[in-house]
Amino acid sequence: MRSQRMMRMAKNHLLTRAAQKRIRGFACPYRAAIVRERWSHMAIYALVLFGGIGAAAADLVKAPPDFSGVWGVYRGGSGADPKLAPPAASPLALKPEYVKAYEARRAAEQAALARGEQLANGSVRCVPYGMPTMMSVAVYPVEIIQTPKQMTVIAEAFSEVRRIYLDRPQAPIDEVAPGYYGRSVGHWEGDSLMVDTVGIKTAVSGYRGMPHSDRMRITERFRLLTPEILHDTITIDDPVVLEKPFTYTLAYKRMPNYEMVEFVCDNNREYVDENGVVRMKLRDR
Repeated sequence: MRSQRMMRMAKNHLLTRAAQKRIRGFACPYRAAIVRERWSHMAIYALVLFGGIGAAAADLVKAPPDFSGVWGVYRGGSGADPKLAPPAASPLALKPEYVKAYEARRAAEQAALARGEQLANGSVRCVPYGMPTMMSVAVYPVEIIQTPKQMTVIAEAFSEVRRIYLDRPQAPIDEVAPGYYGRSVGHWEGDSLMVDTVGIKTAVSGYRGMPHSDRMRITERFRLLTPEILHDTITIDDPVVLEKPFTYTLAYKRMPNYEMVEFVCDNNREYVDENGVVRMKLRDR
C-alpha cells in the first residue's frame, strides 16, 4: 500500500512538472505583457496610496491659526488700511412690538450723554455684561487662550470669562441652563473658527441694549486678516424679537506685551438716582 501511494505521488509530481513546462512554453509570448501589466497596476496603487497619505499628512501639518494672546479694540482711523477696519453693521430690524421701547431707551441714553450723564445699566450694580457685549467693552482688551479642545476668552472688564468647546455638538437650546455666557461650541472651517452660542438669559442686555428672547442664537466667525488683526463677525438671530438676523463685526489688534489687569467690582460707590442716572456716592449718609 505504501509503495503504491508513493508511486502515485511521484507520477502526479511528474505530470505537474510536465504541465508547468507546457504552460510556460505556451505562455512565453505573453509573459512579458502580463508582468508589465502587473507592475503598472502596482505602480498606480502605490501612487494612489502614498499620494493619499501625503495629502492627509499635509492636512495634519497645516494646523489651524492660533488666536492666543491679548487683543485690543481696533477701529482703524487716519492712515489705517480700510480693509482691516470692521465693516458697517447691518440694519437692526426689530419686530414692531419691540421698536418703541428700544427707541425710547436709545433716545434717553443720547439725552443723558448730551448732559454729561450716564443712564444706569447692569455694570453699575456689578452685574456682568455677558454675551455678546463682553466681547467689546469700551477700550478694555480681551485675552484668548487657545488649545486643541477649547478656546477661552477673558475680558479685562469685570474679568469675564467664556469658554468655547471645540468639535463638540451643540446642545438643544431648551437643555442649556440660561446664563450670562450661554453654551458655546466651535469648529474650524478652513482658517476661520465658527462658534455657535445659545442659552443667554433674557435679563442680559443685548448689543447696545437690544432686547432678545431665550430663543436667541449667536453665531461668530473668528479669522485673522493679518497676523496682527483679528475680526469677530457676530450674527444674532432671534425669531421672537428680530425680523431678520443682525450682523456686526468687532476688530482687534494684537497687543504682544500687554499684561491683563485685574478688574473686580469691589467697594462700588456708584448708585442710581430716582431718574435712572448713575451717580457717585462721595460719603455715607
